[in-house]
Amino acid sequence: MLSLVVLAAGMGSRYGGLKQVDPVGPHGEILLEYSVYDALEAGFERVVCVIRRDLEQAFEEHIGSRLRGKIRLDYAYQELTDLPKGCSPVPERTKPWGTGQAIWAARDLVQESFLAINADDYYGPKSYQLLSDHLKNSKSYAMAGFRLANTLSEFGSVSRGICHTDAQGHLQGVVEHTKIERSANGAVSQEAEGGPQQLSGEEVVSMNFWGLQPSIFQELEAQFRIFLNSNPGAKGELYIPSVLDRVIREGRGQVQVLTSPESWFGVTYPDDKPRVVEEVRKRIAAGQYPEQLWK
Repeated sequence: MLSLVVLAAGMGSRYGGLKQVDPVGPHGEILLEYSVYDALEAGFERVVCVIRRDLEQAFEEHIGSRLRGKIRLDYAYQELTDLPKGCSPVPERTKPWGTGQAIWAARDLVQESFLAINADDYYGPKSYQLLSDHLKNSKSYAMAGFRLANTLSEFGSVSRGICHTDAQGHLQGVVEHTKIERSANGAVSQEAEGGPQQLSGEEVVSMNFWGLQPSIFQELEAQFRIFLNSNPGAKGELYIPSVLDRVIREGRGQVQVLTSPESWFGVTYPDDKPRVVEEVRKRIAAGQYPEQLWK
C-alpha cells in the first residue's frame, strides 16, 4: 500500500486566510482534491492529512465529506508541544516547527512507503505517477524536481530548496532559499548566504514532493532533537530538505531526483487564486479532470 501524507497545518500567513479549503474548482473543489484525485489515479490508497486540531472540523466539512468512501482518510496532528522525549517547549514559540515536524507527526499512522506533499500546491498527474512507480520498485527516497521559473509567484517572494545532483540523478544537497523573487533575468534570492544571489530560473527546486520510507521517522526525530538543542527561537523551522540533506551528507541514504514535466502552481498569495482557478478550468476543458470531480 502507498499513502499520501498531506502537510496542511499552516494557516497561510502570506495568503491571509485558510487557503487549504479555499474553492478553486467549478463545484467548490479545493486544490487538495485534485491532488488526491491524481494520487488515486497513480495507485495511492490512503490519505493522511497533517493538520492542527482546531482545523479538524473545517477539513472534515471540506474534504472528509467528499473523500470518505473513495479513499481511506486519517488525520495526524501537528502540535507545538509534540516534541521528542526529554525536549522542553520553547516559551516564546507560538507556531509549529516546520515541515520536518509535520511529517514526523504522522509517525504513529504510517508504516509504509509514502509521498509527502503540501496541501496548497498543484503538482500534476505525471508527478504522482513518477513517485508511485519509484516507491513500488525501490526502497530509496525520491523527489520530483521542478524548474524554478515554473514555480514563482507574480505577487511576492517564495521559499524554495535548490537541488544539486550527481551524474546518476542522486541528490547531493538542498540549499533552502527563503525569499526568491522573479526578476528580468530569471530570479533573485534576496536572503541567500552572502547577500542577494542571481538565479537563472533553470535550477531544479524541491516543492516538497517527497517519496519517503518509514525509516525517515527515526531521522526526523534525531534531527528534530538536534534542531531544538540549537536554540531555534520563536521562528526557526525544521525543513524536510535540510533533514534529507544531512542524511545524504552522513551517508545514511540516497534521494533519487525525478524530473517532472508538469508545471507547478499554488496559492501563496490571494492574487494567485485567479490563475489557479483558470489553470484548473483549462485542465477540465482538456479532459484531464471531470467537471464535477467526484461524480
